[in-house]
Amino acid sequence: MITRQSALGAVAGTVVSAGALTYAQVALPAQTLLSDYALVSGGLVPVLIGMLALAGTCLSLAYGLAAGDPARTAATRVLLLAGAAGLMLSAIFPTDPSPIGSMTGEIHRWAAAVVFTSLPVAGWALARGRAAAPRWNAVRALSVTSAVTLVVYLAAHPASITSTLIDGSAYYGLLERGLVLAEMALLTAMALACLGRRPAVQASASPAEPRPSERSERLAA
Repeated sequence: MITRQSALGAVAGTVVSAGALTYAQVALPAQTLLSDYALVSGGLVPVLIGMLALAGTCLSLAYGLAAGDPARTAATRVLLLAGAAGLMLSAIFPTDPSPIGSMTGEIHRWAAAVVFTSLPVAGWALARGRAAAPRWNAVRALSVTSAVTLVVYLAAHPASITSTLIDGSAYYGLLERGLVLAEMALLTAMALACLGRRPAVQASASPAEPRPSERSERLAA
């Protein structure tokens, strides 16, 4: 369905994003959320690289699907473009120190919400109706995992009314990291599932060659 170049571009973008965010996690002072690393010294560049590289993953995958299977992947491509736009907005408009109180922080928050919600739906839409092959089962499983992790993350977030009931402030940062990793794995699985899988083209039936006896009868007639 997509070319090797598009698939490799998508995987490479995910690897670069994971590497940049891992660097921030390991080398910088601990922060509650990944986007908070942009607020500490030396953290803005790896956060920008991580977000923009993942946006490139979404764009590479959407481009490959548009070229390889445009009719069947329209919804997936729209959702991938929404995810890419959300990632780019999140990079351009950094978060605020908690609590969020500026327009920039609000744009970052809602852009991140678009990313977190659009990618699981994109994976499910791409795998819907496909055969129960291992590659598509992996896309379905990661889509469900991302969606479930998102629900738990939202329930644990301090802004949620359920956070105090489940002591969410103690681990919602860990849930966010799990969600980001699940969606990175989902994008990689989508790229690999579509790699080189072009729909089979049914050959048109050619008229049967007349048998010698039939040919003789036609000539006699």
